[in-house]
Amino acid sequence: MNKRTILLVDDEPHVIRVLRLMLEREGYEVASANDGAEALEKMAARRPDVMVSDIQMAGMDGRELCRTARARYPDECFPIFVMTSMTASSEREWVRDLLDVDFLEKPLSPRQLIARLATHFAGAATQQENTHAA
Repeated sequence: MNKRTILLVDDEPHVIRVLRLMLEREGYEVASANDGAEALEKMAARRPDVMVSDIQMAGMDGRELCRTARARYPDECFPIFVMTSMTASSEREWVRDLLDVDFLEKPLSPRQLIARLATHFAGAATQQENTHAA
């Protein structure tokens, strides 16, 4: 089985470094980008199994990145987790029209991210088994 690929997008190098270390230790393949434009370049080369992106970044922010990724790859609905410290529901309304986007609260615990990814991949595996059994 191929390793699952996680694309980390954050303009803070220490965040990428910490998350990369933990994810690689868990057996994930990790690609990273410092902003939305670089993330789109990485996606053009290889679509991730999951993207984890900060929202507040210079240049193309996480909101625009999510919208652009969904528009460019409408048939490849990989999950996107966005990291944010914004807790107001009004700050999160922009995801209503986007498929499979979920929030992770900042400050983000790497263990929390690993648990969310494990839950996602376990659910995806169960769904795939049910599809093949039908």
